[in-house]
Amino acid sequence: MSRRKPHRSEALAAIHETASDLHDAGVMGKRTMRKFDVLCLTPVQPLSPEEIRSLRARERVSQAVFARHLNVTTGLVSQWERGERTPVGPSLKLLTLVREKGLEAIA
Repeated sequence: MSRRKPHRSEALAAIHETASDLHDAGVMGKRTMRKFDVLCLTPVQPLSPEEIRSLRARERVSQAVFARHLNVTTGLVSQWERGERTPVGPSLKLLTLVREKGLEAIA
């Protein structure tokens, strides 16, 4: 089964896909597969409220449109930008991808 995850580059995506196939076939163990995940997948980094606001401004979208792309509420985007809440989990991963590759990467 192919896993669709964001990768640092096309070359690392190909390497990760091969490793994933080897894992699925039982040739590669979980521990080794985790090492490939760390090597190949885009790392998640915390973002400040200013960085989130700047990211949205760079993409030239409203809070509502940004929220739709991230699958969160407009109110949550507003709270992130005011520093009342901090993005975590999948939201933080998507924001990291938007920062590195633009909104088109998750559209």
